[in-house]
Amino acid sequence: MSSTTHPVSERESSDRPDTMHDTIESWIRDLSELTDEARASEEFQAWLDVHSRFHEYSFRNTLLIKQQCPDATKVAGYRAWQTEFDRHVQAGESAIWIWAPIITERCPTCHESRRWHEESGCRETTPTEEWERGVVGFKPVPVFDASQTEGEPLPALETMAYGDGKPLLARLLECARALGVEVRLIDEQEWPLGNARGACQYRGKRAPLVFLKRSDKAADMASTLIHEYAHALLHMDRSVSRPERAKREVEAESVAYVVGRHFGLEVDNSALYIARWADDESEVLTERLERISKTAQQVIASVEKRFNSIT
Repeated sequence: MSSTTHPVSERESSDRPDTMHDTIESWIRDLSELTDEARASEEFQAWLDVHSRFHEYSFRNTLLIKQQCPDATKVAGYRAWQTEFDRHVQAGESAIWIWAPIITERCPTCHESRRWHEESGCRETTPTEEWERGVVGFKPVPVFDASQTEGEPLPALETMAYGDGKPLLARLLECARALGVEVRLIDEQEWPLGNARGACQYRGKRAPLVFLKRSDKAADMASTLIHEYAHALLHMDRSVSRPERAKREVEAESVAYVVGRHFGLEVDNSALYIARWADDESEVLTERLERISKTAQQVIASVEKRFNSIT
């Protein structure tokens, strides 16, 4: 498969971008139309599993990876495998195509590159040499999974597994302020919320308040705290219908699943009840996937920053 890349934006098209768009849109459409709940949940969890391994990627790119190489663990370009890892793509391997941003100087008003700014009719007068760099579009690029390469052993993964949950829980608690959340730990004998293990309270302009029930199971506490962080970051508007609240529970649990799996927790998937999204249009489902992706990325980045500060 050719390694040539072709820049694309809203103004440009080619067979490759069209195929990639179709892959993403077809998967989302199929997911929204699946009547087999077990199959829908299986497809959704498969994407979450890939996303837990590629949390820095957009949800569109993790969908593309899932559809092309669902067991992928690390991807890089043909040359990057050679120069950065001293490995080589094996003969006959097919590339995995994902989107990469096109970054160049862009107009501060229309956000177009020099080329398209001149044709956009924008009246911005700032000299082009004073423009800042930014994303002006995306291009399809070929990458390959580690399993498609051979050569020197890969370095150890940077993310360690924290199966017992204690180190992860400690770092999650440290993240509260950075995430704009206040957390209160409550002893079991004083817990007022029945079978719930956590709750999120919204307080107007003040930081959301998360209540977390103390337990001797640190992994459960960590998963619950991630779930409540997701609510705090995603669902400040509580004036929604009961069905929508149930759908938001799946969003929060999905974030907990991605983050937990990323850090090596044995995560329960029973709450990933995607049937609650059955009446969502494809556009709404797309928005949910993007929110899950960005929120998981935000929490993982905050936790990893604190892990790195003590190593």
